Amino acid sequence: MLLLRNKELPVINGEKLSLRPITDADTDDIVRWRNDPEVWKYFLFREPFTPGMHRAWLRDKVETGRVIQYIIVEHKSGKSVGSVYFRDIDEKNESAEYGIFIGEAFARRRGLGTETARLFTAFGLDVLRLHRISLKVLGGNDIARRSYEKAGFVTEGVFRDYVKLDGVFTDVVFMARLAEEGQ
Repeated sequence: MLLLRNKELPVINGEKLSLRPITDADTDDIVRWRNDPEVWKYFLFREPFTPGMHRAWLRDKVETGRVIQYIIVEHKSGKSVGSVYFRDIDEKNESAEYGIFIGEAFARRRGLGTETARLFTAFGLDVLRLHRISLKVLGGNDIARRSYEKAGFVTEGVFRDYVKLDGVFTDVVFMARLAEEGQ
């Protein structure tokens, strides 16, 4: 498996968007997006997000290569609209966990998440040489789940009442994409 450091990461271009490596200059956008209730409600981690937390994440995870994180830039507006990443990268088992969020309201439900998932998983499989890319999605987040399916992810199981969020037990759906399943 090939792991790259942030300074070696390529820009990934698609039809509607480009993906570029995250930098410290993205901190304000990341913090604003992560604290938006429309984004927050789909995260398992529900604490207020601060610039210090983000900079610690960059220092401890991204700069060390334990996380590969990109910013999603929409071509039409030229604006950064969200983020995508691989975390829990396991070199021995050639696997990682996928995560994404579209932070800008105007960019939601326009196919950007699906295009991002396709581009970023292809990057993970072809360039990073991952064998397995997994993800977790909250039960009831059917829009995201359909997007992941369009990008080749398969449901592996549902952990019923896996987490208690805002006082309510919620299912978590586990999905994955394997290298040999094609693109």
